[in-house]
Amino acid sequence: MNLSIVISASAALLLSILSLRLLDAYYWSSIRSLLPFTRSSPVADLIVWNGTIYTSDASLLFADSMAIRSGRVLRVGSYSSLKELVHSGTKQLDLGGKVVVSGFIDSHVHMIFGGLQMGRVELRAVNRKEEFVRTIEEAARNSKSGSWILGGGWNNDLWGGELPVASWIDEVTPANPVWVTRMDGHMGLANSVALEVAGVSKLSKDPKGGTIARTADGELTGLLIDSAMKLFLGSIPEVSLNERREALVRASKYVLTKGVTTVVDFGRYYPGAPVEFSWQDFSDVYQWADSSGRMIMRVCLFFPMETWQLLLDQINKFGRVLSQWIYLGGVKAFADGSLGSSSALFHEPYVNEPHNRGLQLIEHERLLNMTVASDKSGLQVIAQPLFCCFQVAIHAIGDKANDLVLDVYQSVTSINGVRDRRFRIEHAQHLAMGAAARFSQHGIIASVQTTYLMMLILHQRSLERKGLTLDLTYFNHF
Repeated sequence: MNLSIVISASAALLLSILSLRLLDAYYWSSIRSLLPFTRSSPVADLIVWNGTIYTSDASLLFADSMAIRSGRVLRVGSYSSLKELVHSGTKQLDLGGKVVVSGFIDSHVHMIFGGLQMGRVELRAVNRKEEFVRTIEEAARNSKSGSWILGGGWNNDLWGGELPVASWIDEVTPANPVWVTRMDGHMGLANSVALEVAGVSKLSKDPKGGTIARTADGELTGLLIDSAMKLFLGSIPEVSLNERREALVRASKYVLTKGVTTVVDFGRYYPGAPVEFSWQDFSDVYQWADSSGRMIMRVCLFFPMETWQLLLDQINKFGRVLSQWIYLGGVKAFADGSLGSSSALFHEPYVNEPHNRGLQLIEHERLLNMTVASDKSGLQVIAQPLFCCFQVAIHAIGDKANDLVLDVYQSVTSINGVRDRRFRIEHAQHLAMGAAARFSQHGIIASVQTTYLMMLILHQRSLERKGLTLDLTYFNHF
């Protein structure tokens, strides 16, 4: 038989079979039933039911059930309306009437710094001087001679307002340098060993934007405020790559337990810290976590304002949204210090420190020039999602610092023109008369945190114990 005839006949037979199959609706519906997911017949990995689910949608404000697939919500409604999404592999969770809301967004965190603190000496809940000393003594007992004891979170207002000094802990840490920061990150305490290691002495001069605290006789107290903290950074062992990665994972797991699923992260950038920290953490930690599947929450990252050009280059190369987990948020600067460290910048002196009006951490002209340049570059274009606009954010706590930043923002608008920028002032804790109205007039966001309100109340109580008062009138403008 001719080989070509055989081949032609076989081909014709095959085409006939395929044509019949194409017309066989039952055959193809059977094939579709075997597929795990198609556009026309989605199935859920998880069904949660018997709850009170807040949807934020006015057309259906509450529901009792929700279908989820691959971490995405498929449908929300009654349990009966979701039954068609159930298959043999679908898990079902009875909520027992519990309330379900969308994940919270925290607008101001320091994830890696917080994660590092969680693995160090924890002083956040300490409310007595004796407990402060005992906690550090215990850490020294469990440390090798000569190794640094690091940690922090202390708040002197919890034990009446008295600031700790090196003499409190020198006797219990004779062989270990100690560096523990205040809860606001604007002040730290060093023992005498640490001061010697870092080369800080009575002859040391205050750096610009910082203070080396001294007694009336000129003796060092061990406290370093704002930019003065950089005097220690060269002596403290550098945090390893693994430590930073573990810190991110540790902090992420913690915030998820509180219902926070997205954060705006200002990084390890604080007065006196190198601007390189933020970029190192971006490449070594965040991008590593993203590429290795270890990101478990969304982050919107801010970088030091001095590095706005680097951020612009990054955006031009890769865009603003790097993945479903990482967004590039904007730039940040510091105008002043903090209230608890007596370095917040005020028009009037502190009631118990008549010669202290706080610290201005950056010159007005420099702050203005950087803000104008970054604004003109286009970094402040609003992007989706809205929680992650590309903004300038400037830390300001004292009333004079807030006025300074409001003036800068108003000048930038005059120079570069009016548009939707959503400039931020981080904390906006104390405002002079009339300042609150300027936020509204110029579309400036007052990024206020409840932590600072609590610290304000504690500080007020601390002053009251000393027979002093703190006027909260201006704070109440919001």
